Amino acid sequence: MNQGTPPEELPAEVLDDVASVVGAEVAPLGRLTGGVNGGAVRVQLAGTADAVLKAVPLVHPHQLDETLRARRVVEHMRRRGYPTPAWLGVGATATHVWHLMDFVDAAPAPELTPSLVEQLMEIVELQAGQASEPYDHWSYAWRVATGQEPGIAGPELGETSEQSRLRQSIAGLSGYSSEVSALVERLRLGCADVPPPRDAPDMVHADLATPGNILVRDGAVVAVVDIGNAGSGTRAIDLTTLVWYAFRDPLLDGVRGRLWTRILDLIGWDGAAVLTAAHILHMLEIPIRHGRHDAVPGVVDRGHRALDELNALR
Repeated sequence: MNQGTPPEELPAEVLDDVASVVGAEVAPLGRLTGGVNGGAVRVQLAGTADAVLKAVPLVHPHQLDETLRARRVVEHMRRRGYPTPAWLGVGATATHVWHLMDFVDAAPAPELTPSLVEQLMEIVELQAGQASEPYDHWSYAWRVATGQEPGIAGPELGETSEQSRLRQSIAGLSGYSSEVSALVERLRLGCADVPPPRDAPDMVHADLATPGNILVRDGAVVAVVDIGNAGSGTRAIDLTTLVWYAFRDPLLDGVRGRLWTRILDLIGWDGAAVLTAAHILHMLEIPIRHGRHDAVPGVVDRGHRALDELNALR
């Protein structure tokens, strides 16, 4: 987490709230590279070591509960040797939710390499059997991939507000273009007869393939950050996100084959089809929602490539 650009102005009430929780004055030092979604800022705590503060606008009533859930996941996984920084405090003001974590003197990975992917595969194995919170990414992926519409939504279903919004947005993707519609139809057909998963035994990071969430030093992964969306499911979810990233560089072709093999060992072909479909649909939704129309054809092409590879392994 190297120091990057100067921080945007943090609301005084956020800094005051952090200080009241941790019992030390907080001074912003600079925005960090990586952690874009949460605005990671390096801060100095009076009389103690530096830390990292992430403060995001409060947009829905369950946001603080979701952040507290993430802290419990962090505490649980750190006791089992998972390399994620300790969280020092969590809180909320009238406008923001924040959390404070240890500063790690390492840099975000500029890109994933075969060596880093191999290391991440080992880290993912630490997630086996470590589900500790009833926040099921596995069932959510099945709903996204199959297009199943549950009778209820929101926290009662085990979804966050963000998941519910994404699922509704994904439901309308077919109207974007004939090419997107054809891919969506192919994804739905591949998952049409797959039953819902029966359990969610593993811890799931849910954003492991983003290079900025991997902190490295001398070529070694020393920390995994941005764990705010962590929950339960199958660790194959995180391996599937690595598969998607591995299409970006031919140097990753070999390690991608090992990722596919491990996913199939864990959940079989039907499960892999569901996770692949769910991930492709999310990757389509992002550029379409943000109006990045030039990126959509590349996602469509990579989506078909991923399905072709998976079908070849059936």
